[in-house]
Amino acid sequence: MTRYMSITGIDCTPATLLIDTEAPLDVLFETADYRIRTVTQLLENIAFRSDISSDTLVLSDFCKMLTIALRDGCDVMDVIGRRLRAQAAE
Repeated sequence: MTRYMSITGIDCTPATLLIDTEAPLDVLFETADYRIRTVTQLLENIAFRSDISSDTLVLSDFCKMLTIALRDGCDVMDVIGRRLRAQAAE
């Protein structure tokens, strides 16, 4: 695994948003946890506010924004999984 991995969704070269695959596991976990919890909290907020009217375009844009944060968190969790599998194989 290379030292720096670009996050999913970045199609430019060179990528500027990178995950340090050699960062301590607790730091990687906290980063993923923060991104995923942010998405979860915002989605829960939307789900429990049924009395607020929102148009489809606003909700669509909002979902795209949440997808970025969720994908970042999943990318970091992928790095953690690879690191743990590599450690187990040693």
